[in-house]
Amino acid sequence: MPLNLPTILTWIRILMIPLFLGVFYLPETWLRLEWQNVVGAALFALAAITDWFDGWLARKWNQTSAFGAFLDPVADKLMVAAALILLVQLDRADAWLASIIIGREITISALREWMAQVGAVRSVAVSFVGKVKTAVQMVAIIVLLFHRNIVPGIDMQRLGSVCLLVAALLTLWSMGYYVRMAWPELIGKQDK
Repeated sequence: MPLNLPTILTWIRILMIPLFLGVFYLPETWLRLEWQNVVGAALFALAAITDWFDGWLARKWNQTSAFGAFLDPVADKLMVAAALILLVQLDRADAWLASIIIGREITISALREWMAQVGAVRSVAVSFVGKVKTAVQMVAIIVLLFHRNIVPGIDMQRLGSVCLLVAALLTLWSMGYYVRMAWPELIGKQDK
C-alpha cells in the first residue's frame, strides 16, 4: 500500500466519518442543534474538498496507484451513504431518494469490479454526468446538513431537497450510461 499525501487524505476522509456522525449525536448541552448542523456540514464539506484535492494531487504529483484508485471511491461512497442515512434519520431527506443514490453506488461499484475482472474497466470510467451528479449530490447534502436559511426568501431545506432529487435523477441517468457502456461485456461474457 503506497503511503503518500493523496492516500493519507483519503484515509483521513474515511476516519472523518465517525467524527462527522458523532457531531449529530452529541447532547444539546454539549453542542446545540444549530451548531451540530454547522459543524456537521463543515466536516462534510471538508471531506468533499479532500475528495477533489486528493485526486488532483495524485495526478499532479504522479502518485496514482491501484490502491488509491480503489480506496478513493470507497471513501466517497461510505461518506455519502453515512450522510444520506443520517439525513433520513433527521427527517431532512426522503428514504426513497437516499435508497436510489446508495443503491446506484453499490451497483456501479459491483459493475466496475466485475469489469475490472474481465479486463474492461475503461468502459465504465467516470463520465461527465457522473461528475455533475457528484457535484449536485454534495451540494444537496451540505445544504440539508446545514439546515438553516442564510438567504432571505430562499427555503434552504426545499433547495436541498430539490438538489437531492436532481442528484437522484442524475444518479439513474449515469447508472444507465455505465450499464450501456458495459453492456457488450455483460452480454458477451455471460456464457464464459
